Amino acid sequence: MIGRFRLWFAERSLRERRMLVVMAVLLVLTLIWAAIIRPVSDGLSGARERYADAVIRLAETQARVKTVNALQQHNVAPIAAPLDSVIRDRANEAGFALASVTADGPNRVQISIATARPGALLGWIAQLETAGILVESLVTTDNGDKTVSAQMTLKARGQ
Repeated sequence: MIGRFRLWFAERSLRERRMLVVMAVLLVLTLIWAAIIRPVSDGLSGARERYADAVIRLAETQARVKTVNALQQHNVAPIAAPLDSVIRDRANEAGFALASVTADGPNRVQISIATARPGALLGWIAQLETAGILVESLVTTDNGDKTVSAQMTLKARGQ
């Protein structure tokens, strides 16, 4: 077969042979680019993107850990009264009408607020957290009139 190819190639004119050699070189270069260079380049690009994403996630996680550590180091005086009565008092002070307050153990309370402005509600929650009362779960629903209803489970810090 190689002999037949050499014979076929030898029968071509000098100009055709040069064109065939150039075509073969270009074909080899194209195959090298398509089979080696492009996949390696794409792999390196993907690795750089994944690395950049990982660095960002690491920084965000470290910031969150610092925040949690700061909260844990912030010593809050223990709550002297039952948690449900403390929540009722703080809600009344903030102007929230509690639809229901259900004690769920000694240091855990489930509450429901029928209507509240979102900004005021989140501010009240922040005040509770600085006082040592943590939100374990929070579900809000839009009332359609620029207010929300909320169902929360609250617990005393460290409990």
